[in-house]
Amino acid sequence: MSGLGKKVVDVVFKASKNIDWEGMAKLLVSDEARKEFATLRRTFDEVNSTLQTKFSQEPEPIDWEYYRKGIGSRLVNMYKEAYESVKIPKFVDTVTPQYKPKFDALLIELKEAEEKSLKESERLEKEIAEVQELKQNISTMTADEYFEKHLELKKKFDDEIRNDYWGY
Repeated sequence: MSGLGKKVVDVVFKASKNIDWEGMAKLLVSDEARKEFATLRRTFDEVNSTLQTKFSQEPEPIDWEYYRKGIGSRLVNMYKEAYESVKIPKFVDTVTPQYKPKFDALLIELKEAEEKSLKESERLEKEIAEVQELKQNISTMTADEYFEKHLELKKKFDDEIRNDYWGY
């Protein structure tokens, strides 16, 4: 197998081991998303299988002596020379160097967005907890207890009363 083909197969194999398909599937909420995810997984498995079978095997060497016995050595020698003269060019990756910096920048941006999202999720969870607590206690809560937690609202009302502004 050529060096590059083997590298591709190795990378795909390692990538397939690191994908948490079940974990990602748990995050999906709509049926349409689940269908698309199943299609993605099936396609990934098909491509992975193709790469592992098609490109991971060395071609069998040609038994030139077998053909010499049946066809004749002159014709077989001509084919052997032609076969051995074929030079398959080595693949040179010119695309990866172009997109690697862009990809790295996107990864950095992704990490920043993830951190921002986690902070926002944390803030929203706290806010939800406060609202749920307020919802449970609102029927028995006094105005003073409410204003203890919402000082800015108390200040606003005090300013309106002090300035004789009653909303009309």
